[in-house]
Amino acid sequence: MSVVQRRTKIIATIGPSSESPEGIKSLIAAGMDVARLNPAHGTLEDVLALYGRIRQVEAESGRPIGILVDLPGPKIRIAPFADGGATLSQGSEVSLRAGTRVSTRNDITVDYEALCSDVIPGDRVGIADGQVVIEIVDRSSEMLRGRVLHGGSLRGRPGFHIPSDRLSLTAPTLGDLRIAEAFIDAGVDFLGVSFVRSASDMLKLHTQPPPEGPLLVAKIETRAAVRNLDEIIGFAGAVMVARGDLGLEFPIEELPHLQKQIVSECVSVGLPVITATQMLNSMVESPLPTRAEASDVANAVFDGTSAVMLSGETAIGKHPELVVTTMARIAEEADTRFDNKGWARYITDVRLDYPDSEPVSVTDAMTMSAARVCSQVNLSALLCVSGSGLTVRSMARFRPSVPILGFSTNPRTVNQLTMSWGVRPLLTRSEDAYEPRVVDALTLARKHDLIHPGDLVGVLAGINPKGRTTDVLRLLRVPEEI
Repeated sequence: MSVVQRRTKIIATIGPSSESPEGIKSLIAAGMDVARLNPAHGTLEDVLALYGRIRQVEAESGRPIGILVDLPGPKIRIAPFADGGATLSQGSEVSLRAGTRVSTRNDITVDYEALCSDVIPGDRVGIADGQVVIEIVDRSSEMLRGRVLHGGSLRGRPGFHIPSDRLSLTAPTLGDLRIAEAFIDAGVDFLGVSFVRSASDMLKLHTQPPPEGPLLVAKIETRAAVRNLDEIIGFAGAVMVARGDLGLEFPIEELPHLQKQIVSECVSVGLPVITATQMLNSMVESPLPTRAEASDVANAVFDGTSAVMLSGETAIGKHPELVVTTMARIAEEADTRFDNKGWARYITDVRLDYPDSEPVSVTDAMTMSAARVCSQVNLSALLCVSGSGLTVRSMARFRPSVPILGFSTNPRTVNQLTMSWGVRPLLTRSEDAYEPRVVDALTLARKHDLIHPGDLVGVLAGINPKGRTTDVLRLLRVPEEI
């Protein structure tokens, strides 16, 4: 499968089922664009070692692979079940208490001291991204009693959701800051910030702007985050629609509409946006997805999402490579049916909420012009030369039907473009002058067989490579000799 043919990116979580060098290599071959690491499972040293393993396999593959480290946040987990798991039946009654001792199907232990003060009768709490939902019917100073509304099987140490407006923990936690510091030093491409409520939560990480620092991925999973979405979008580098906790914070019938709203608002300002949680969940066990899951992935593509994410499917599932292959097939087919022209018109009509700084406004105008050219001229590709990746991400929001080739001399920028819709990121040589940079881009694109002599291509770049302004759009024929 050609990487260019599939425009929607795939993020795959690396875990016990896929963490070997061979497993990582197979996921890259199947179509993984970004590897996700979850430090909530395992020690920091173990996750750093896995990070290094992915970088080694990435170098051997010859293809840039982004790495997203998902900070746990104030993630509350239940203690593990005896004998490897338990099934909670609908209508059954359970007790919940704070502590770390082993859980049973009738008596669940939650690793959260404030459980009995933060949760009140009438609350609905979720386990494992809402696979199990329990309504609290009574409480004392030591214990909660609940009734299972939606049953299911649980194993490991699944997450436990408390309504975020009453959660006494805040994000990022001290543990998050320690993890973030370690991975920033390691050169990570993306940091996922869990349970964001406002932009101030991300400011606490004190990261440098990309590409010097990682792109911060704001996970939208609380009511406060939805209320403060504009503020969060103005600061974040990317956004994740974390449907597990979001689906517990809001009535389930509102979730599809929230997903569409968040995706649309993020893409309109050039932010990559991820649709996550239970996309092919049945494939943790089964070699085939359900029809509803296939439709879910395709509809996420039609919504305009930049990337679709796999969690347990590739981390602990039985068929990690097959899952990525299946998602790639579904996404590629949906990409071929995507209404590129209609989307570009929609984004052009949306008020563009960029800050009023000249470099961004000029880039805005140039990418809008390039999108119009792509819709009216039969181009073979659009070559975007960018230092920080801003121009490439701005261009990707228009979802042009032609391939976007994103060039940068900065390796971190190249890796951060792996999350951007429709972008093939490529590392070029460092050149100060405009013409040599364009020649380098053409030469590299030909080397990778992405363009051919005689092709008409667009080139979007800036005359001054030290500035952040993209101010030149050219159309040219690819020469026989460069």
